[in-house]
Amino acid sequence: MLELLAPARDITIGIAAIDCGADAVYIAGPQFGARQAAGNSVEDIRRLCEYAHRFGVRIFVTLNTILYDSELEDAYGFMLQVQEAGADAIIVQDMAVIEMARKGIGGRFEDLRIPLHASTQCAIRTPEQARFLESLGFSRLILERELSLEQIRAIRDAVSCELEFFVHGALCVCYSGQCYLSEMIAGRSANRGACIQACRSLYDLVDASGKVLVRNKALLSLKDYNLRSRIEDLADAGITSFKIEGRLKNESYVRNVVRDYSMALDSLTERCPDKYERGAFGKVSGGFQPDLDKTFNRGYTELFIDGKRGRWAAMDAAKSMGEAIGTVTSVSRSGVEVKLHKGVTLNNGDGFSFVARNGKVEGFRGDVCSGGNIRCRTLPSLFTGAQLYRNINAAFEKEIERQACVREIRAGVFLGFKPSEDGWCLEAAARTEDGRTAAAILDAGSQKADNQERMHAMLGTQIGKSSGHYRFTLEAVEAPDGLPFMSASVLNGIRRTLAEKLEAEKCNAKPLHNVSLENPARMPFPGHEASYRQNISNRISEEVYTAAGAEISGKAYELEHPAGAELMRTKYCIRHELGICPVHQKGGSHNLPALLRDIKPDTPLFLLNNGRRLALHFDCRRCEMTVGCKLSMQIQNPNLSTDEKNRR
Repeated sequence: MLELLAPARDITIGIAAIDCGADAVYIAGPQFGARQAAGNSVEDIRRLCEYAHRFGVRIFVTLNTILYDSELEDAYGFMLQVQEAGADAIIVQDMAVIEMARKGIGGRFEDLRIPLHASTQCAIRTPEQARFLESLGFSRLILERELSLEQIRAIRDAVSCELEFFVHGALCVCYSGQCYLSEMIAGRSANRGACIQACRSLYDLVDASGKVLVRNKALLSLKDYNLRSRIEDLADAGITSFKIEGRLKNESYVRNVVRDYSMALDSLTERCPDKYERGAFGKVSGGFQPDLDKTFNRGYTELFIDGKRGRWAAMDAAKSMGEAIGTVTSVSRSGVEVKLHKGVTLNNGDGFSFVARNGKVEGFRGDVCSGGNIRCRTLPSLFTGAQLYRNINAAFEKEIERQACVREIRAGVFLGFKPSEDGWCLEAAARTEDGRTAAAILDAGSQKADNQERMHAMLGTQIGKSSGHYRFTLEAVEAPDGLPFMSASVLNGIRRTLAEKLEAEKCNAKPLHNVSLENPARMPFPGHEASYRQNISNRISEEVYTAAGAEISGKAYELEHPAGAELMRTKYCIRHELGICPVHQKGGSHNLPALLRDIKPDTPLFLLNNGRRLALHFDCRRCEMTVGCKLSMQIQNPNLSTDEKNRR
């Protein structure tokens, strides 16, 4: 069973994702979500569940921040609330959550049956980590993005639970859940849903003497993930849930990406019906033609999926540049002239972006566009020769808005006509694709149809339409004594009656994998030492690791700011991106600037931003890069609220 998992900032976007073909949607509640700006009320979650469950679509709620001791009881209460609201699973980072699901808290224990999914914030990238988390009782593992197909297969062989993998959207540069750069700089923790996205900032690359080797580039910013063409490879490797990133994205983005990936999954299941099936029900019809190049992206990458390095960075533009459309040939007060690339057509209201000479991405709207002429209010930083991109295609956005997708459950209808005292009796029955049935016995009138062939055709036409969320097809008609005459309005009423009866029945959703939490056969914690990387921020999570045989060597970075801690560890490498990797690019390139050609493998390198110097270390044995800080880690942030200080 293959599942397309879509993001939802709010209920409206969640419903749009379902209409466009999502098999599941993940959404945050009012607190404890890893995107503070994407919270929703429990009542909205309830309403979204009601809509989703008509199609067997599942709703997953995020509880994927680390928790402080003072928040544990509220978190437990929240779990109970979303379970009662109809949520199908909870996405979890903090190990206290799974322990509270087993034992309750503070003498309070209620029946929590809802499956728990280990968040990507758990940084799951080895079979040992996967086995440990499965042994705690997680029914699904959301794997690290930086894995290769080979590594995914190894994890699949090691566990029996479901595996989920990101396939599209923004990429964190570091291993998930182990980035502390935002916390160090601003006291806003990524593990608390408050990341400042320091990886999208501009930096200088300098050596130990302060010499600038690369100036004013987004050196930690990655392109966006796009694995649309690798869906079958991932399914063959053991992935069952294909996740789209974007709980802060707008509705048109979610519609476009979900529709495109849903079509890809439909294609796969149609080609391999004996091997794969979709996770929910309903056929999507109508709507727009999706195009991933016309929606928010920083350029696309498949990252490490083939176990090979490529050019992953979006260092020239950390924002969405969109599609390259041409070169600016002249700039005036009233507008811009552009030499357009072949096949490009502009629309009034299009949005444009370019990289200014200072390295920053800037943008403007085209009020009136005609050929290569754009009438607009120009920016002082726009210059002749600039490469121009279109990051808002006004015509495409209107198409998405106006041509909404429709999702309907397919249902076959059987009609049986029998003589009665007053004419004909109709026995109507319907069966949906998920196995629900509905039946009705109706008076079919007393007048025999003069043209039996035409009446039969009319039955197929009028019954074979939509009512509510159902698309009906007339499967069979039995009328041994002929057909009565029935008007179109009567036939439409029969169809509506069947739809109402089906709507009263619960959709037979395909079951999620779940495990019992009562007696988990816990495995020892791999590595035996739990450090700040395990993000232990409360007494219960500490107990979980201790019970697994771990020696606690440090609490969450947010609590202790340990000196010498890695602010991030990443598969991405700045030296490789610049063409100076001493392992994979030995000898470098003669096309490199002289400053870069002179860098030796042991040359200390730093990122410099706003007077803050971040040390880079290159772990060539693991083929990883780390970012640290030479400043004291014991930082007291004056901007923290009193409540936040007390929680810590």
